[in-house]
Amino acid sequence: MATALQDTLASEIEAMGRKARAAATALATAPRVLKDEALRAAAATLRRQESAVLAANERDVAAGRARQLTPALLDRLALDSKRIAGIARSLEAIAELGDPVGQEIARWQRPNGLDIARVRTPLGVIGVIYESRPNVTADAGGLCLKAGNAVILRGGSESSHSSAAIHACLVEGLATAGLPVDAIQLVATTDRRAVGHLLALSRYVDVIVPRGGRSLIERVQAEARMPVFAHLDGICHVYLHSSADPAMARAIALNAKMRRTGICGAMETLLCDRSVAGALLPPILDDLARAGCELVGDAEVMALDPRVGAATEEDWRTEYLDAILSVKLVDGLEEAIGHIEAHGSHHTDSIVAGDQGAAATFLARVDSAIVMHNASTQFADGGEFGMGAEIGISTGRMHARGPVGVEQLTSFKYQVRGNGQTRPG
Repeated sequence: MATALQDTLASEIEAMGRKARAAATALATAPRVLKDEALRAAAATLRRQESAVLAANERDVAAGRARQLTPALLDRLALDSKRIAGIARSLEAIAELGDPVGQEIARWQRPNGLDIARVRTPLGVIGVIYESRPNVTADAGGLCLKAGNAVILRGGSESSHSSAAIHACLVEGLATAGLPVDAIQLVATTDRRAVGHLLALSRYVDVIVPRGGRSLIERVQAEARMPVFAHLDGICHVYLHSSADPAMARAIALNAKMRRTGICGAMETLLCDRSVAGALLPPILDDLARAGCELVGDAEVMALDPRVGAATEEDWRTEYLDAILSVKLVDGLEEAIGHIEAHGSHHTDSIVAGDQGAAATFLARVDSAIVMHNASTQFADGGEFGMGAEIGISTGRMHARGPVGVEQLTSFKYQVRGNGQTRPG
């Protein structure tokens, strides 16, 4: 019986792959006007269906509480009117973006008269595997559509009802525009074996994007038969240089950690130059503690505030995704960069500094997908970058690094125009 069920599930996922490939073929040449119409219609449907989406989300949140999900995970899962309006606006913002498909990246002529152009093309079929954030359903579906790709979405069991309700709005948008409804598909089952079947579907799926915790991403990277856009951890640092403006440092540190603790762009380690720690850190530590943040640090940081616990070596390489922060003193820029390289995850790191030379060195030498100067790491988001939204953050070194938006969801091909040239022997 188990084998029969497994075969049935494998067949269902393969059928989704076939339908996605057919839809991708149609989308590759779909005009921008139809893609934008589908996105705007989906946003309008989402607004009309707000009560149904909220009811579906309440089922997920209630189940999450029963499963004793952490407050950070419940925050990722929960929707309200404001967040639904934000999802709808995100779809509309994607519609406003330029269409990358067919965009000429470069063009040149050879001495023999050949005219060569490098032109953006869709990747094809994208698989997106995510956990508790139902807004990913809309962001991933919308971005893939805009870039001319079909997408197979597989949300986590904890957000299954919310994702299904949002997916229905996307499908209605596609139908309104006359585009293939199979362009955005959602794996309906919560059976974890579906993930394995999707990861093996290299015949139909061109790229996999995982969004979730370490265990999910490790599994995807180990099992996927196709390229993966992913980051394993978001161990983000804010470094307070000796030239940092105290008021700016205070505001950035509090925001980088406490605005939303459960996102991958949240600061997990605060570094501060030893030479200014006595003056700079106490009010920052007080702000964080008063906001409900648990603090751990080295012995010198502990001496500055009795609320700071002892940090272990493991703390420097931990993504808390919660109201916990590790704090460490360093002897200047070189040690800060060395600590980030040794303990970071190449996601997002920021320096707060008035010294422009120090900032330039930090931006050039820190090998992360996103490096910042005098800004909160919470800006590590495709929407904040003007991309409309993002399908995820990639810390790899392939063509997609940092927020993965519509341009990163394209490849390119060469269009070569001649007038009868033949290559000499």
